[in-house]
Amino acid sequence: MPEVMFADPDGRLEGRYHHSSAPNAPLALVLHPHPLHGGTMNNRITYAMYREFEKMGFSVMRYNSRGVGRSQGRYDGGIGEISDAAAALDWMQMVNPNASGLWIAGYSFGAFVGMQLLMRRPEITGWISVAPPANYYDFGFLAPCPCGGLMIAGENDELVPEPAVRKLVDKLNTQKGVSVDYRIFKGADHVFANQAEQVTEALEDHVSTVMNRKMLALAAD
Repeated sequence: MPEVMFADPDGRLEGRYHHSSAPNAPLALVLHPHPLHGGTMNNRITYAMYREFEKMGFSVMRYNSRGVGRSQGRYDGGIGEISDAAAALDWMQMVNPNASGLWIAGYSFGAFVGMQLLMRRPEITGWISVAPPANYYDFGFLAPCPCGGLMIAGENDELVPEPAVRKLVDKLNTQKGVSVDYRIFKGADHVFANQAEQVTEALEDHVSTVMNRKMLALAAD
């Protein structure tokens, strides 16, 4: 897991990047929880998703947003953090100009940032949102949502109640051409203390299903 440093409008950000040995491998960018509540790229769920993408043959990055770890700058209420994510994506695309796909995976606050990035970058082909803070942030910007994805909620999440996530899923599923794979983990709270493996299994299942479906569609053409 080589350490990388890349430029951001407000300084330099640190990340960890795995480069796939497969030619034109798909890319994945993994976003961590809220920096003011201890969120870093070494968060357990963030790290687990990163490793799962690595196992699946992706070139994958996780990074510290501004003001976290050795990343320069300071927390910017979400606006600057979206710029951080875009800078990370720019760096990955520069290194991988012929990547065969691009996925965004975010946990909690990282899910909010990831969905904001989704609306700004049409080349994103899929997304994973774990415990998106639908009760704190207005996700109305997902109109229209450019593609379907996987959304995960904890049944006993005390910070982001499951009904708030379900409401968001129901709203997205009314959009034409959008299908959200929604999974509720029994007994899970916001930190998914005993569910890291469940998260990675769901990620692998969803991503593999979507990618296989696209390969079949291309073969049919």
